[in-house]
Amino acid sequence: MVNKVGFTVERVANFKCEPGKQQSFLRDAKTPGLGLRVTSGGSRTYVFEARAGDRVLRRKIGDARTMLLRDAQGIARDLKRLTDAGHDPRELDRERRLAEEAQAVKQRAQSAPALEAWQIYVDSHASRWSARHKADHDAVARAGGDLITRGKRAGMSDVKQPGILRRLLERPLKDITRTAIEAWVDEEQVQRPTRTRLALSLLSAFLRWCADFNYEQISDCGDRTEVYPYRDSVNENATARVKKKIAPPLPRKDCLQREQLRPWFDAVRRIPSRTQSAYLQILLLTGARRNELANLQWKDVDPRWGTLTIRDKVEGVRTIPLTPYVGSLLRELDQLNRLQPKVVSIKSTKPLATFPDHVPSPWVFSSRLASSGSIQEPRIAHNQALDAVGLPPLTIHGLRRSFGTLAEWVECPAGISAQIMGHKPSAIAEKHYRTRPIDLLRAWHTKIEQFILAEACVSMSDHEESLQPTLGTR
Repeated sequence: MVNKVGFTVERVANFKCEPGKQQSFLRDAKTPGLGLRVTSGGSRTYVFEARAGDRVLRRKIGDARTMLLRDAQGIARDLKRLTDAGHDPRELDRERRLAEEAQAVKQRAQSAPALEAWQIYVDSHASRWSARHKADHDAVARAGGDLITRGKRAGMSDVKQPGILRRLLERPLKDITRTAIEAWVDEEQVQRPTRTRLALSLLSAFLRWCADFNYEQISDCGDRTEVYPYRDSVNENATARVKKKIAPPLPRKDCLQREQLRPWFDAVRRIPSRTQSAYLQILLLTGARRNELANLQWKDVDPRWGTLTIRDKVEGVRTIPLTPYVGSLLRELDQLNRLQPKVVSIKSTKPLATFPDHVPSPWVFSSRLASSGSIQEPRIAHNQALDAVGLPPLTIHGLRRSFGTLAEWVECPAGISAQIMGHKPSAIAEKHYRTRPIDLLRAWHTKIEQFILAEACVSMSDHEESLQPTLGTR
């Protein structure tokens, strides 16, 4: 039975825990719900006890040794009014605590650097992005300071510079305004306009995500979520019309002319690596994209029906004819792939090493030095070949452009050359009313190849004879 008396300072101070018990209670007769709990260890606590709906509520008010009696009675009356109205003070306290924490998170989000939101943005989208797109986001926001490991400055004391967006992302989101972005563009586009344009596009997508999405994270205790209200502090239209301030990149026009075919073939066919030599020639003769051809595997080559199946970035895959000269180049690569390779000194032509455990590569244009197993960087050998014969600079993609241009010399229909190259149809008739069989493509593709080889003064017999001394070397 709990004693119930009118609380006074003396009664509260003199109340003791009953012998043999862990705790004893004393209720205030004047203030409903107010009680005093005294433990055997000497703890003295004001408590409130009442019914809240169908539940019994017991709640600590404060330490009786430090809290005034009238303050404890005032708190008890307030709690009694809440319970009489059907409210649970514990739920009200929880809601108030969550509101205070949400306000603190909001203030932190507004003052924290945008890098925090950027990292959440990248992590939440990485599974849907390509590796290249993810690398672009990492590069523009990198901190810098790492030693350079590739290129001419590799191994020196030079370090990587911070990413192009790093200065902006170190600011709070609310400070990434149009004025700040315009100043950044004016400074960066002087040295790297193309990179600035890319970074601005990435930043624009990031700001739109912040305006449309509130990131929620489950807290450690698991009973609530922390909401990062980026939309409350982001300037969604900060990049609007800023891209117009960046001069558009000049379109590339590099292309092999008709009279340049002979010196180009002479130089490329003299490249020591037969894999790189064949790769560059087939790029010109098929108009394929760089990585489409580099990722070609032997299972994609069908010599019986004379076709190549290429991974296409537009349609997924496309099938093109296997023309005679391209077929001879692939037969040579197949022989090299099956033979036990040797590392040969360029100066003495003496074998330096062999590979007794050689297993044929699944890649048509294989490379033992590349981690992927296929050719990765043909530009160095190509540029050296161009310099050797005095041809103007020509990019790898310029070979694809050359195929499309040279095809017009044989009056090849534009739709056929576009289908061979993997261009997306640009007209209703091409999309819905043209279904060209592989034989029709082969007829025109062979004409294009014959024209290019004739202008380059390359014949099939000369080609096969020139390849015999190189078999077995890599």
